[in-house]
Amino acid sequence: MSTQAGRGGSESTQRGPVVTGVDITPVAIADPPLLNASGVHEPFQLRSIIQVRTDAGITGVSEAYGDDATLAQLRQAAATLPGLDVFHLNDLTRRVSGALASASASSPTELIGAASADKTVAQAVSAFEVACFDIQGKATGKPVVDLLGGAVRDRVDFSAYLFYKWAEHPGDYPADDWGAALDPDGIVAQARRMVELYGFGSLKLKGGVFAPEEEVAAVKALRAAFPDRPVRLDPNANWSVETSHRVAAALEGELEYLEDPTAGIPGMAEVAAKTSLPLATNMCVTGFAEIPEAVRLGAVQVILSDHHFWGGFRATQALAGLCETFGLGLSMHSNTHLGISLAAMTHLAAATPNLTYALDTHSPWKTEEVIAGGPLRFVGGALTVPEGPGLGVAVDEDALARLHEQYLTCGFRKRDDATWMRRVQPEFTGRRPRF
Repeated sequence: MSTQAGRGGSESTQRGPVVTGVDITPVAIADPPLLNASGVHEPFQLRSIIQVRTDAGITGVSEAYGDDATLAQLRQAAATLPGLDVFHLNDLTRRVSGALASASASSPTELIGAASADKTVAQAVSAFEVACFDIQGKATGKPVVDLLGGAVRDRVDFSAYLFYKWAEHPGDYPADDWGAALDPDGIVAQARRMVELYGFGSLKLKGGVFAPEEEVAAVKALRAAFPDRPVRLDPNANWSVETSHRVAAALEGELEYLEDPTAGIPGMAEVAAKTSLPLATNMCVTGFAEIPEAVRLGAVQVILSDHHFWGGFRATQALAGLCETFGLGLSMHSNTHLGISLAAMTHLAAATPNLTYALDTHSPWKTEEVIAGGPLRFVGGALTVPEGPGLGVAVDEDALARLHEQYLTCGFRKRDDATWMRRVQPEFTGRRPRF
């Protein structure tokens, strides 16, 4: 079912649990037909579940992307980890960096920015660092939030993630119970259900799908229906600079922030120069090397962190420090994820003082889970930090086996929204900007 790295012994000078092996299990989880700038979500999204075993009998867990390229990199790095003291995170970074020194740069999706060698290493470091923190917490009896400096908030707020969507996938796939949302009325109805079910206090619309004027109308409909809830719009860089100027002018005063309206730091700077709306990004600033130019040009006012591709918990805390230094807001990005990632996001957000925006999450869209006890439960649009040492969640081994079997049979190995979109719209190219 999984890929296992070899065993390594511990030495008497080691002070913490020592890694003896790593299991990496790819899984596939059902996903509805959510539309975006790249096309439409496929019927299954891929994740990988990482279980790091130690000589202390403690296993740490984490979650990462599950495409073929990511799996190959994780396996390559995992082979170097036996013998690692889980408290020696600088050694973890050194080992992973060495293992992936000649790896090809790759990204599991174009929606998280351009690939680079540094980001490839950061994604792998993050996957194992989270598991090491989980082990540290279990070894010391402390929750991860305490290892990150302690909680600065009791509740972590999340935002309703709204999507234009079809009623069902093309082909022999079951329809979900959300139905279609292809116009402002459909988006408002979707938002009402999200708020009723989960109590979310802010709303985010994934745009870049229809003509910008239609998406402006959807934002204004949301503002009218939920005047007490801030709204965000994210077209995933599917607009030209000129279109971005036009939309920003139409939505002055209507948005909490406008996320990635156009591509690249220079383009974002052009948009920022002509609007009072804060511009946010998880596409043009997705690594530390991109921060200096963004700050110099005033291109963004909010950065969406994501421990999965920024390099883990410690790297995200370093990012938070830079945001505070340069007066930038800090939010948190989400991709389709399971409960292990959601728990990790919650611990990190609870320990980061200047992460003051509600976090993104795809959780309401998934119908399957890998953690024991079922999904984490939102109350009033928020999560409390899971109780117990480490991340506070455990893998349901039966669910893991079932989702791995689904991975083996589903036929998907790399996310490709554009190709799936062409099943319905053969002329779709996925080029950006499209508007």
